[in-house]
Amino acid sequence: MKCKDDEIISLMLQPNSSEKGLRAMMDTYQSRLYWHIRRLIVQHDLAQDVLQDTFIKAYNNFGQFKQDSKLYTWLYRIATNEALQQLAKLKKMQKTDEDAEYYMQNLVAQNAEHDAEEIQILLQKAIQTLPEKQKLVFNIRYYDELPFEEISNILEMSVSTCKTNYHYAKEKIENYIRENYES
Repeated sequence: MKCKDDEIISLMLQPNSSEKGLRAMMDTYQSRLYWHIRRLIVQHDLAQDVLQDTFIKAYNNFGQFKQDSKLYTWLYRIATNEALQQLAKLKKMQKTDEDAEYYMQNLVAQNAEHDAEEIQILLQKAIQTLPEKQKLVFNIRYYDELPFEEISNILEMSVSTCKTNYHYAKEKIENYIRENYES
């Protein structure tokens, strides 16, 4: 059952109902956060682990939520940081950044559904070639359709920096697809 943010916050702030609040938070945001993480991590199992870590961190640190932003903005920030930490671990396991990029592109191809269109796979591969900040901004703007002001709050960067990163990401993706699409 999806709840409104104020209901979730109220439940989370009361010690005798915080677990109920966590369940409500998970019911409300699990799907959106999963797909946000999955677009960054690519692999389903790792995305599930990061999602679980996100909710654990949110539950354990809920007292630090200042309510100066929306609840989902705070949760997206936690999810993004957890995903970036997981990506850093993956990159350490790879010998070089080029190997890591190749590994991530192969993960996209392996995790793509069999009936996925070639252009969708190309889009995901193109996204994996982007620098981290551009990838984050592009994913949040393109898939979650959040305004730049929200993206700015989630990623803790200026609105103009978000817009610039999105512009460059979009340009690189278009070029990648043009160069790699066989029509």
